[in-house]
Amino acid sequence: MVSWPQGRKRPKTYQAVNTVGVGALGGAFWGMLFGLIFFVPLFGLLMGAAIGAISGRFTDYGINDDFIRDVQSKVTEGTSALFLLTGQVTIDKVEAAFAPEERGELIQSNLSTEQEAKLREDFGAEM
Repeated sequence: MVSWPQGRKRPKTYQAVNTVGVGALGGAFWGMLFGLIFFVPLFGLLMGAAIGAISGRFTDYGINDDFIRDVQSKVTEGTSALFLLTGQVTIDKVEAAFAPEERGELIQSNLSTEQEAKLREDFGAEM
């Protein structure tokens, strides 16, 4: 999600999963486990956390970062952008998640032409 609240200098991007944090936590667990086996648990924990954080930093999956940056550059103060990456989509549930007076713009999708037209119609976007 990209959000730019009123009065802020620039937009802020929030991601659902912090790969650095997840990598550090997993690395700390495995590092401590192997550290216990070799009688150096603190060293194993620290090294595992560091290696896990580094690997998490270079892990990339999900929505393309360039696409997120491109959309972020188009967000104006007082607006936001929501990115959805799903395996299966039920358009009725997406439609119900937004209030009727709220309108959005569909930028990119891999929906069928009929599904995309229905989604655009529901959000009031012109075709």
